[in-house]
Amino acid sequence: MSLSVTFIINRVPKTVELDDPRVTLLDLLRERLDLTGTKKGCDRGQCGACTILVDGRRVNACLALAVSHDGAEILTIEGLSNGGALHPVQAAFIAHDALQCGFCTPGQIMSAVGLIEEGHAGDDPERVREGMSGNLCRCAAYRGITEAVVEATRAMAGTTTQEAA
Repeated sequence: MSLSVTFIINRVPKTVELDDPRVTLLDLLRERLDLTGTKKGCDRGQCGACTILVDGRRVNACLALAVSHDGAEILTIEGLSNGGALHPVQAAFIAHDALQCGFCTPGQIMSAVGLIEEGHAGDDPERVREGMSGNLCRCAAYRGITEAVVEATRAMAGTTTQEAA
């Protein structure tokens, strides 16, 4: 039995037929829609590499069933920039050298965008570290990540993802 689900993914409506109701958003994005920027790290919701925004909220895509999010608006790393213009969080990550191997970077960036838009980032590095604690970095680039999130928070003051993108 096939299930039809509809999403708005990176501002584009998509309808997908699911043969299995247990398909996660992560597997749907990577395997069916070729949106491979969202990474499969632990596949247990512990590392944050698969963080995406669903209806503006941070979600670990490896734990979210696709069928449970029918009608949702999903934003992945591929939909964050606006053509050739980087999103302020992406630009801040580059400016602060907030990555090394880059595996966790898409999840870190999406989590940072969500944290800022939720109004939980602010200028306090400790608050940023706490808000980003669900995203692990094997290379320990945490100082640059924290600095990038603080800078992007300032840059995005008063804007939303839609306006920044």
